[in-house]
Amino acid sequence: MDLVPALEEPLRQPLKSVLGPATAKVMAEHLGLLTVGDLLHHYPRRYEERGQLTHLADLPMDEHVTVVAQVADARLHTFASAKAPRGKGQRLEVTITDGSGRLQLVFFGAGVHKPHKELLPGTRAMFAGKVSVFNRRLQLAHPAYELLRGTDDDPAESVEAWAGALIPIYPATAKLESWKIGKAIQTVLPTAQEAVDPLPDTLREGRGLVPLPEALLKIHRPHTKADIEDARSRLKWDEAFVLQVALARRRHADAQLPAVPRKPAPDGLLTAFDARLPFTLTDGQQRVSREIFDDLATDHPMHRLLQGEVGSGKTMVALRAMLAVVDAGGQAAMLAPTEVLAQQHHRSVVEMMGELAEGGMLGGAEQATKVVLLTGSMGAAARRHALLDLTTGEAGIVIGTHALIEDKVQFHDLGLVVVDEQHRFGVEQRDALRGKGKQPPHLLVMTATPIPRTVAMTVFGDLETSVLDQLPAGRSPIASHVVPAADKPHFLSRAWERVREEVENGHQAYVVCPRIGDEEDDPKKSGKKKSPEDEAEKRPPLAVLDVADQLTKGPLQGLRVEVLHGRMHPDDKDAVMRRFAAGETHVLVATTVIEVGVNVPNATAMVIMDADRFGVSQLHQLRGRVGRGSAPGLCLLVTEMPEASPARQRLGAVASTLDGFELSRIDLEQRREGDVLGQAQSGARTSLKVLAVIEDEEIIAEAREEATAVVANDPELTHLPALRTALDALLDEEREQYLEKG
Repeated sequence: MDLVPALEEPLRQPLKSVLGPATAKVMAEHLGLLTVGDLLHHYPRRYEERGQLTHLADLPMDEHVTVVAQVADARLHTFASAKAPRGKGQRLEVTITDGSGRLQLVFFGAGVHKPHKELLPGTRAMFAGKVSVFNRRLQLAHPAYELLRGTDDDPAESVEAWAGALIPIYPATAKLESWKIGKAIQTVLPTAQEAVDPLPDTLREGRGLVPLPEALLKIHRPHTKADIEDARSRLKWDEAFVLQVALARRRHADAQLPAVPRKPAPDGLLTAFDARLPFTLTDGQQRVSREIFDDLATDHPMHRLLQGEVGSGKTMVALRAMLAVVDAGGQAAMLAPTEVLAQQHHRSVVEMMGELAEGGMLGGAEQATKVVLLTGSMGAAARRHALLDLTTGEAGIVIGTHALIEDKVQFHDLGLVVVDEQHRFGVEQRDALRGKGKQPPHLLVMTATPIPRTVAMTVFGDLETSVLDQLPAGRSPIASHVVPAADKPHFLSRAWERVREEVENGHQAYVVCPRIGDEEDDPKKSGKKKSPEDEAEKRPPLAVLDVADQLTKGPLQGLRVEVLHGRMHPDDKDAVMRRFAAGETHVLVATTVIEVGVNVPNATAMVIMDADRFGVSQLHQLRGRVGRGSAPGLCLLVTEMPEASPARQRLGAVASTLDGFELSRIDLEQRREGDVLGQAQSGARTSLKVLAVIEDEEIIAEAREEATAVVANDPELTHLPALRTALDALLDEEREQYLEKG
């Protein structure tokens, strides 16, 4: 057994013992690479072929890039400057080409001599630097470069360094160019032979995957494209499998825990509640409720993720689960991410339950229970009262924020925890609340952010998933349109006319802006250019206070317009929301504080200003705030982005479908997965390097099956020491990162 760590030793060597101290320091600080193993797992982002050239036309602005290209021409200019008044200042302008696009390189002052001698027309080299725009042309100022010499010039120096026709391009930083990382990797590459393979032999052979040492060799030093493919398929399996084993072990451990089965009493609270519902549940709500009730009836804790679009009736399903647990003699707690949302859930639960929420009070029904609210800003007396109701068991249902997790909060018999908007709570917080039960309580996690199946498997792999995918009867369709304010200003005027029409018909509207507007505007930030044609990006994002002011004096003159944003006092926020909900305010100009959980059925129109500054899923969440009543909803996405821009395409996608799952795929394809996964698990970043959650759907699903089987046979992985080592490495890293985030 002790052989494994011994074999692993070469990969655990600190980089500073193998590379120069300066290089090791930059790698640690800028790339997070500390050991030989870390460096071997720093894979190339892509490969350049000697015969081919990069697409210079697609370079991203303001990013550090590495390109392989050929010098088209080089000109040395002499000019006068403060430092060289006699016209002795020098500027070297080099134009490089890839056959289709061109890019200008600029060198100044003393830095011109070496490139002036080396960068002659026809020379090929790798160039690295930050892309900027000067005189509406792309340029790299003072790029670092490495000449790609042919075999005749200087065989010893370069052929070995660039062995093979494929040149790996690594994720690099301004402090350390791709080719320097490449050279460092060549230094440690022989150590790859010592890498211990985490995949069980049967699995690896059964799927025809190359051994890990071979995969590392092929990804860093491929001779053919087939080598790259072999290496990537193998390394994807590593990432998917080790992660799924971690999740499978967690599910296995959870399944061993004891829980109190909670079966609703035959003619109890749940029956009474169902009898007073003015509508029938959708098929989806009935199906998901059955899945939940089956879980609640077992003697192991339920761990279920409930996904449902905004307005699909998740709260109703969760409330019925809570009532079933109260029926069975337990208590249920619902955890919301913000006070506004906790108060809103509390209001709507009390409204839906009516006299059933008045346990122990005059006029309360005989099956009734008490529903209490617990938040951080409550007064001391109200808080004491709520805590007492929880300890005695008088309150069957409690709804609150993080305040529920505090040490002082004691339950009489906590049977179910419902967590709303999972991505805002880490695993640790879920566990803290679960620790409040005498035995582990059942857990239901809800999210309105539609998550593609594979992401759910990767991020919430320790939970079983239920999906509500139909909207309840009576919900109206929402029409969405892009309003191109710069190309067609009259479209924007028409948008404000549409808002007036909705108000004249007795409805209300939201106007959403990216910013509040009382910040100190930083001229440097707001003036930063993103790309030459983006005039819109030069100005700061539109702000609530400015837009509200312009609307009341202009197109919405005479209507009652109010503002709502996160920096207002909680009481003022509440008062504004109450007036809007009561229909006293016609138009609410707000930031994204309205994104989660605000429910005003009479609001039918939403205008989102600078819509290109919001993410796809955020736009979808915002849009879900209208069309909640019987009148159809309207969502207008206002943008100044040009028609061909990726931002406009993204808005077009949002306008073209109401299917959140479809949009979440688009969103994921446009962003790096890390963002999605990184926020999801208590700061435990699943370090995916080659696995793409959307494209590699099959690998993830198969890895989950394999992992479940492996863990069922050998939960402690006694017979798979190498897998254990890989798992410890993954979890160590996750724990460290969680602790760092505190």
